[in-house]
Amino acid sequence: MLVIGASGSIGRHVVAQAFRAGFETRALVRDPSQASLFPDGTHVVVGDPSRADTLGDALAGATGIVFTQGTYRDEDAEQVNYRPVRAVLDALNIPARIALMTALGVTKPTPGHDWKRRGERLVRASGLPYTIVRPGWFDYNEPDEHRLVMLQGDRRWASDPSDGVVSRAQIAQVLLASLTSEAASGKTFELVAEQGRAQDDLDPLFTSLRADPNGTLDAVLDRDNMPFDREPSPVLADLEAVRRCP
Repeated sequence: MLVIGASGSIGRHVVAQAFRAGFETRALVRDPSQASLFPDGTHVVVGDPSRADTLGDALAGATGIVFTQGTYRDEDAEQVNYRPVRAVLDALNIPARIALMTALGVTKPTPGHDWKRRGERLVRASGLPYTIVRPGWFDYNEPDEHRLVMLQGDRRWASDPSDGVVSRAQIAQVLLASLTSEAASGKTFELVAEQGRAQDDLDPLFTSLRADPNGTLDAVLDRDNMPFDREPSPVLADLEAVRRCP
């Protein structure tokens, strides 16, 4: 399993949890000195997540990929939120299961959100098995807020913690669980935590969700507010190219 964005605040949780669970875990970093961030025994690979030509070693034999990179800085949004998804799909030479983290509110138009949403569309267009997780505000939980809730339709647009909160550790838990759950395949959802105890078994939550419609590039129940005929031509070309990915 390969973690993209491994050195980030969610990625470090994913790597640590995957390692403890017995996954053969690879952490992609730009700087080899970041190896100290991960448990001893983690396979650290160096590459640029936005450049397919640097990802061969990282992807070799990988059957699961977790994307945790992301930014809200408008000037970096394409490079961070979108380019790594495109690069991995371009470099991948065997089928793999994908868990992509974007954000709650991703369908509310902003440059940062739009590039995350385009990354989601690439994953759906690829034809690979996937789960897309849109978490709420990180670690704003009250001490008694641990019961996970999965929502669809992306209707919470306040752009503050009233939209929903969830811990970084629980986001990592859900991303990892989705890789091995058939009930999570082909589904997109917003993830928040509410008052109550954490659930040990996430499959009932995954099972209750609606799958994204076959042949469409947006999530089930999402607003139709990002028309394809207004998308930049390079983005449309990327969508067409990833349809030919294995």
